[in-house]
Amino acid sequence: MKVLVIGASGHVGRAAVAALTAANHEVIAASRSTTPSVDVTDPASIEKLFEQVGRLDAVAVALGDVPFKPLAELSREDYIAGFNGKALCQLDVVRIGTPFVRDGGSFTLTTGILAREPIFTGAAASMANGALESFVLAAAVELPRGIRINAVSPSVLAEAEGYHSSFPGFGQVPSAVAGRAFVKSVDGVQTGKVIALEGE
Repeated sequence: MKVLVIGASGHVGRAAVAALTAANHEVIAASRSTTPSVDVTDPASIEKLFEQVGRLDAVAVALGDVPFKPLAELSREDYIAGFNGKALCQLDVVRIGTPFVRDGGSFTLTTGILAREPIFTGAAASMANGALESFVLAAAVELPRGIRINAVSPSVLAEAEGYHSSFPGFGQVPSAVAGRAFVKSVDGVQTGKVIALEGE
């Protein structure tokens, strides 16, 4: 299958590319720093990417940018930035990309454990992750032509050591495990599901 991975330069994106490639898919890796490139905060850039790559069997999105601040310091602009940087950009990929996905194809989005478990300074991230997971649930019943949609929702990655101190006591997920979750979503039959990875 021909699979587009958006956000391919990050920890989760690299894991998704590696696992989908190992599963014998034709993987197109896209990010701000690749060719083809994409800026997911710009709908015109997303549309240009889909026009460049053409028809696809699956699209995986592995990215997100949210502010981490104590609740009392979060402004309205912070919440908007978190929603735009994690949720709206992925929703735009589905909205713009649906006509380019073949019948029976799929979308896989990326959320995170903060939709289910809190951390200090994580309210904006929890909001964005929760919005995405609710969108997946609802979009699954309305996407046309048998197109499926799921979300991969990992705990902190074992290889993302810079984040470990912010997740005290949380299980850590090896990147390879996160990557296999994308294969499960792309190659499986599930739709409207959140593939939660709690770690060890």
